[in-house]
Amino acid sequence: MPWEDVQARGGAFRILRVSVTPCSRERARLTRRPPAAESWLGPGRHPGAVVPLRVGWGVMLSSRPPGEETASDPQPPLLDHQGAHWKNAVGFWLLGLCNNFSYVVMLSAAHDILSHERVPGNQSHVDPGPTPIPLNSSSRFDCNSVSTAAVLLADILPTFGIKLLAPLGLHMLPYSPRVLISGLCAAGSFILVAFSHSVGTSLCGVVLASISSGLGEVTFLSLTAFYPRAVISWWSSGTGGAGLLGALSYLGLTQAGLSPQHTLLSMLGIPVVLLASYFLLLTSPEPQDPGGEAEAETAARQPLIGTEAPESKPGCSSGLSLQERWTVFKSLLQYILPLVLVYFAEYFINQGLFELLFFRNTSLSHAQQYRWYQMLYQAGVFASRSSLHCCRIHYTWALAMLQCLNLAILLADTWFSFLPSIYLVFLIILYEGLLGGAAYVNTFHNIALETSNEHREFAMAAACISDTLGISLSGLLALPLHDFLCHLS
Repeated sequence: MPWEDVQARGGAFRILRVSVTPCSRERARLTRRPPAAESWLGPGRHPGAVVPLRVGWGVMLSSRPPGEETASDPQPPLLDHQGAHWKNAVGFWLLGLCNNFSYVVMLSAAHDILSHERVPGNQSHVDPGPTPIPLNSSSRFDCNSVSTAAVLLADILPTFGIKLLAPLGLHMLPYSPRVLISGLCAAGSFILVAFSHSVGTSLCGVVLASISSGLGEVTFLSLTAFYPRAVISWWSSGTGGAGLLGALSYLGLTQAGLSPQHTLLSMLGIPVVLLASYFLLLTSPEPQDPGGEAEAETAARQPLIGTEAPESKPGCSSGLSLQERWTVFKSLLQYILPLVLVYFAEYFINQGLFELLFFRNTSLSHAQQYRWYQMLYQAGVFASRSSLHCCRIHYTWALAMLQCLNLAILLADTWFSFLPSIYLVFLIILYEGLLGGAAYVNTFHNIALETSNEHREFAMAAACISDTLGISLSGLLALPLHDFLCHLS
């Protein structure tokens, strides 16, 4: 039936039977198009608009102009969808990598920050063997005057403050400014620590790294609520990669003879990669659970880096009341508390005991042993954070108990020195990293599975506080432990 006749009948017609073969489909394609889209769309319509056509006794939605047969239209290629999937996967992996990189490097450099004295004219190489200043010359421990837990606290307390306040009002700040601030703080931390001539100035640089990491983690984990759940595993793997690559790159460059200053300056490309991954690589988020055609269209067209906070979207977490937020938070305690315990135990080991686990019968210096401890721990974290596709753990309390057992063993060895070889300590530290990474990735995966779409963005941001709280508590307790042990004869 000619289109003009259909239009004259108000778009009502009846289809009795349609049989289209591959050959007849091509012959049936109409080549004539109306001279103007408005001639068939009607006044005020635009090409591509949704217009109703009554088919039989029902109603059909069509966005195709007359002259184009539905069956012969090329379908969106599957490769486009797969391409978007891999862009988002790689994007979140890089965001996890770059976001945690400065945080990890500062912890790996903690011993150097506290003991390294710059020598004029010797900026290109590591000083042969910076000698720590012991608190007690008769102590059996090779102690710095300040515990590396001081660097840990400078690297975690600003993050703790950000995560504590984030669920209350951070959603009012759009994602783009948050990412920009995170990138700038990361770059500032490398520069400030690299050119610092005092411990106090270096710790200010560590604080900038903490702001960058904390703000970035809350932002990107909240952003995963607008993407398929699979991006959580990619983000977690990226954060594990940050630990491994950050610790390994600092260890490798300093072992190769580069000074800590030049090592830090060589890492200024990381914040650039973070910004490029967010602004250039991620695709616009797809609607997760649209309530209708209009909402789906709005969500699909919402820009990823828009200048307005996404609080107008129905079901968005920003519309939750304080009572609803508290209810959701209480439901998360079953996941938050085990992760707090896991991170308390492992960072008490990392920043409270690593410095004291010093073996004199090896070819490695004290600073080199500390860097190897950090690198092996981060290697374990990376392996387990990348294991979600092959190993999923629902009961994370078991991981917390095993991590506390690691703490007990290494604390006893610090006191009694019963482990015969540093390589056995290497193995325990690698295992410690495996437990910590598994606890992190499985906690957030379980939260993503068991929270509704409406609550997921808030739940992800609220659960971020668990690891930071555990790390902060471990740093506060590691400082007096350091002073107590270093005063022992």
